[in-house]
Amino acid sequence: MPLRLDAAAPGFERDFAAFLSRNRDADENVDRVASEIVADVRARGDAALVDYTHKFDRVKVEAAGLRISDTDRKAAAAKVPAAQREALAFAAARIEAFHRALLPSDVDFTDSTGTRLGARYRPLESVGVYVPGGLAAYPSSVLMNIVPAKVAGVPRIVMVVPTPDGVLNPLVMLAADIAGADEVWRIGGAQAVAALAYGTQSITAVDKIVGPGNAYVAAAKRRVFGQVGIDLIAGPSEILVVADAQNDPAWIAADLLSQAEHDASSQSVLIADDRAFADAVVRAVEAELRTMARADIAGASWRDNGAVILVPDIGGAAPIVDRIAAEHVELAMEQGPAGILSEKIHHAGAIFLGRYTPEAIGDYVAGTNHVLPTSRAARFSGGLGVADFLKRTSLVSCTPEALAALGPAALALAEAEGLAAHGRSVSIRLNSRR
Repeated sequence: MPLRLDAAAPGFERDFAAFLSRNRDADENVDRVASEIVADVRARGDAALVDYTHKFDRVKVEAAGLRISDTDRKAAAAKVPAAQREALAFAAARIEAFHRALLPSDVDFTDSTGTRLGARYRPLESVGVYVPGGLAAYPSSVLMNIVPAKVAGVPRIVMVVPTPDGVLNPLVMLAADIAGADEVWRIGGAQAVAALAYGTQSITAVDKIVGPGNAYVAAAKRRVFGQVGIDLIAGPSEILVVADAQNDPAWIAADLLSQAEHDASSQSVLIADDRAFADAVVRAVEAELRTMARADIAGASWRDNGAVILVPDIGGAAPIVDRIAAEHVELAMEQGPAGILSEKIHHAGAIFLGRYTPEAIGDYVAGTNHVLPTSRAARFSGGLGVADFLKRTSLVSCTPEALAALGPAALALAEAEGLAAHGRSVSIRLNSRR
């Protein structure tokens, strides 16, 4: 059974703090193993990739066969049924339109001193996209990571995806084609992250690595950060549903299980203001689990990490929502109250408003990005977007008159910090005008 908490109970604060402090990440050995793999790939390059691909994916291939040819990609993609092909194209178009709306504009102006100030945005030169390929295939993740990079103008996008037993997933290959991957490699795990970060004899290193993966992938991304940029460290999936008693319990149960089915470490939380309704949702979850294909995974997630939190007033749930800072937050209520509550929420990866907006719409076709912060990281970061594939460069230009206006204050600050050469670089120009 999930944890039951009542915000009005005397021990709520203690129990809620304990709930927030739970660690759902993998054990400490993961970091050690990932570190060893990264070091090995850095030292041996393609030879290490060949060995790990054989060991973990049961694919015996020479270095030349690590890259998936365009011919093989297209042959696999051609197997996708028409309905799924159309759905992927539909989703890609919506993702592109949304992210194109997020493109920032360059800034260039001259202030009152005559100093020209500006900022310009330029795309990264190359990006590596990690796509999971083990327990499940996620063509939607291909779109969510590559399409924004293409919108930003990244000229080289390298996709890596494990292919257990050498099988290419047709949906993933089609998604790579629709999104516009420039290279696709049949490697996964920490070894793929290392290859993207440091390069090998065959793979040219990239500037940033994005995309979700298992605990070993996350640990490897931590390890290579600084050598390359990364998007975020993705933990187990999360959903928080804030629901009033006017909802159908079966709908809310389905929403809670939509993330629980990802992984046994996933987390599903219900916040409700009606005990009888909350009990009905719990019963509906149990009924749904009896018919689910991934019942073992979802059941373990709900049992070990799920929670039901009762609050006196659903409209006052924002402080609890903010402290959980979940990846996905559903506000299952009428649009008006949902909109009011959403304005009070500061920490959430994505918010879904209204009874007819299940989180799964955001996973696939809304157009927003489903690569979102987990493990309470929504307190300080947001989801993947077009800005993650752009660099901002500042521009400054002073006329003699502008330097005369700014220089004295710069000299005073340089002197205060004891940096004489800083001050000299200003004063030598000011003195030349006298």
